[in-house]
Amino acid sequence: MWTRRHLVFAVIIFTSSLYLLSSNPHVEQVSSNLRSLTKHASSPPSPFDSLETPNANHDTQISETTLPLGAPAPGFTIFDRLYVRNGTLFAVTQHPEGYPDLIYVLSQGKNKGGPDNIDPTPREMQVITPTQAKDILGDYATVIEGTSIILYDTSQFMAHYYHWWGEIILGAMRIYSALSFIPGIETPLPVPSRLLLPNVPDMSWRDKAGVNGPLMHAAFPSSSIERSDYWKDLSDIDQTFVFERAMLVSRVAAHKSPLSSVWFKMISSTMNVTAAVDFWEPLRRRAVQNMIGYLPMMNEAGTVMSPPTSSAPIVIYVSRQGGGRRLRKEDDEDLVNGLKELEREGICELHVAKMETMKFKRQIEAVARSTIMVGVHGNGLTHQIWMPPSARSTVIEIFYPETYLHDYSMLARNMGHKHYAVWNDTTLTYPAGQWFKGVNEGTRDNFHGNSIPVHGKTVADLVRQRLRLEVIPEF
Repeated sequence: MWTRRHLVFAVIIFTSSLYLLSSNPHVEQVSSNLRSLTKHASSPPSPFDSLETPNANHDTQISETTLPLGAPAPGFTIFDRLYVRNGTLFAVTQHPEGYPDLIYVLSQGKNKGGPDNIDPTPREMQVITPTQAKDILGDYATVIEGTSIILYDTSQFMAHYYHWWGEIILGAMRIYSALSFIPGIETPLPVPSRLLLPNVPDMSWRDKAGVNGPLMHAAFPSSSIERSDYWKDLSDIDQTFVFERAMLVSRVAAHKSPLSSVWFKMISSTMNVTAAVDFWEPLRRRAVQNMIGYLPMMNEAGTVMSPPTSSAPIVIYVSRQGGGRRLRKEDDEDLVNGLKELEREGICELHVAKMETMKFKRQIEAVARSTIMVGVHGNGLTHQIWMPPSARSTVIEIFYPETYLHDYSMLARNMGHKHYAVWNDTTLTYPAGQWFKGVNEGTRDNFHGNSIPVHGKTVADLVRQRLRLEVIPEF
């Protein structure tokens, strides 16, 4: 039983203990740690705490839009901090007069070639001052990080292998690579984060052969492809968004370039812009590796050294004999025999490819193992974008005599392949800076006909010359 004496003794012991604990630094630290643990025992730290503070590099304030390259190529324009609100794009600048006319940037996103004027209106894009931006955009913008390629066209010309890869993607990547020459921009440049199609509501951007979509995911495996529903979502939020970096691509705007009347191609305006050497090669390697599961490696002569190896450089003849725009039967046989003679001599391995009978994966593999491509003018020559560049890599394009289009010669120049046009027994090629003047499709029956002539020995001699080319090593 507790007495008054027991109670006094207990109070003395308790008071002494408190004094000893408060005067011991180690015990105080332990006590503090215990209090901290107790505080968080019921609410562990959030793994997303780091996202609560905006990154200084992703400024949410409304600041000026810049053009890191200027505007050297109509239809392919890069902006840093391009804004969008309620579906309208905004560039913010103190000097609107220094911006290109927007007809060289985009259009209304309607089909090309109709009776209506489709030049851009303020609904598509505006260039505004910071003072105007305060009223229109407010004080805060949600940042869309990375590089966005905004293809501001309808699907009218998208659903085609050449138009998609040989113009839209090639032109965009050529201009994008030019950023590597700008002081202060880190290299290597990051892979674009997304491709946006604001004027495409459905799957109509995909080609009938079903190759553009899979190839996009092979070439850009971590990049998304967003259609008009994405654009509508941004609009429905009724807030301002800012693209950290964006490239606006427009076929209509690209064809307003004076160079379009020289080569008559969407990518004409990009050809006078200095691009990084081998700018296409990282994309080519990535796409090939992801499509076929390995990357063919060749020696200086063009012989495939990685399994499955080849005994000599591979020449691929893209045959169109099963479709329209093809060689005369006897000339096709003469051409194949001439190339087979080179194979018997050990100068090359010949692969006669009827692409329409091959799985697309095998088509890419065949091209990625080749050094020389031969074929009649046509979509199959777009495959050269997957052929590795080298001192001997060559594209030999057969035309009906006296006709000429620049489609595949432009591709060859971008890829680093030597291009030859063949008119029966005549060959044409042009050094850097020189081109065939104009275009000539001749008559439809001739250009697209089924009796295109070619002298097989002329082509075989050209192949022999290219594969025996003496290459001076670089030091």
